[in-house]
Amino acid sequence: MSAWIERTAAEQAAALASGEVTSVELVQAHLDQIAATNGDLNAFLHVDASGALEQAAASDARRAAGEPLHELDGVPIAIKDVLATEGLPTTAGSKILVGWIPPYDGTVTARIKAAGLPILGKTNMDEFAMGSSNENSAYGAVRNPWNLDRIPGGSGGGSAAAVAAFQAPLAIGSDTGGSIRQPGAMTGTVGVKPTYGSVSRYGVIALANSLDQLGPCTRTVLDAALLQELIGGHDPMDSTSVPNPVEGLVAAAREGAAGDLSGLRVGVVKELQGDAWSADVVERFDESVSVLKDLGADVVEVSLPSFVHAMAAYYLILPAECSSNLAKFDAMRYGLRVTPEGSPSAEDVMRVSRDAGFGDEVKRRIIIGTYALSSGYYDAYYGQAQKIRTLIIDDFKRAFESVDVLVSPTAPSTAWPIGEKADDPLAMYLQDLATIPANLAGVPGISIPSGVSSADGLPTGIQFLAPVLEDARLYRVGAALEAALLDKWGGPIGPSSYTSKEA
Repeated sequence: MSAWIERTAAEQAAALASGEVTSVELVQAHLDQIAATNGDLNAFLHVDASGALEQAAASDARRAAGEPLHELDGVPIAIKDVLATEGLPTTAGSKILVGWIPPYDGTVTARIKAAGLPILGKTNMDEFAMGSSNENSAYGAVRNPWNLDRIPGGSGGGSAAAVAAFQAPLAIGSDTGGSIRQPGAMTGTVGVKPTYGSVSRYGVIALANSLDQLGPCTRTVLDAALLQELIGGHDPMDSTSVPNPVEGLVAAAREGAAGDLSGLRVGVVKELQGDAWSADVVERFDESVSVLKDLGADVVEVSLPSFVHAMAAYYLILPAECSSNLAKFDAMRYGLRVTPEGSPSAEDVMRVSRDAGFGDEVKRRIIIGTYALSSGYYDAYYGQAQKIRTLIIDDFKRAFESVDVLVSPTAPSTAWPIGEKADDPLAMYLQDLATIPANLAGVPGISIPSGVSSADGLPTGIQFLAPVLEDARLYRVGAALEAALLDKWGGPIGPSSYTSKEA
């Protein structure tokens, strides 16, 4: 395995700038790693080797010509298969979009291309981003690089696994209820959900419009800051895009790495503790909180009482929005079409195609959402859930009057064996217990590795939440804790079976 793929994105960028390596060499090294490991992991659904090498060669030519370059120009990246990429298949992990090739780029894709990052391909995901384990993909489950018998988290397990297994230094994920942060915790990577509206959703295959948010998957906090600054900012193509510029994140990460959190007020969320959390996750979390205190942070416990209702509200709001969003997949305009025998009507074609094209979890959520929006039940279910959402937003506002950031474990457990929760949707939903509130309120969140479980040797994660548009706070505290923990561990943690695997 090439040593280059173990370098961070920032280190790869510096090596490109100094002439130590070329973009073509970097891309080829990552393509070799994908070829060697993707048969085991199933992290990539589509690899665009020729396109990535062509983009890398163009980057090298720009550098040789002395053109102005973005800092990450030439550093390869992977994109979750939920984002439109012109000329590349985009399926959202579903059979109903098999073979669909978008005629346009989503805004984030366009910004990545404009900055000169070669796109390695599209990563696997739970179908239409519905899931917490990446077992719901129509194209097979993703496996965790730390243990191939374990899930990598979901729905963005493909992006997280690709980064953890050194298939890519950077990846784009989407987070509707924790689908960047929770896989980050399960794979020992950094996952960021930016403030809602600070990264364009134009070109994203929507699950729930009021909850979805694209964000970075990386191996370090600094890399995440570099990527979020690149993809963020106002977009007139997205009606939910906020006008504020995205800046100061890289500076905050570099400041935080110095390790001084004096004056920072950290609130431990009372409601995100208790019997639902495994002992090994709590052990690593408590150790991380102690490190925060050693770095000068003032740590207190805070209560956000409406959090106990967050999951119930989320699993009414999300299905309601997804049932509406997925109505467009009707076999009439694009996507899978199955024609029954005889003289079928349009309704017959639609029914059979949707039955064949959608998986069980998608059908489950469509049914729940349609029921919640139906006449006579709208106020009792969807309306009440939106009221709970308002209470959660108010709880966040009150909490941030007394603290700068909130902290909790990212997920209640480490990665579980593939198939263990497949037949228990509620047990699966509970894995998003800590991450859902941020999506309901639109606040930013980051998950960074908090260590390795003493019980099973798998990674654990710690989550920080900040007020709307205060993403820089996350990068400051995240980088400070990351640096302190790396010093404690004696270096970065990683899945040893893949750090030593030959390409």
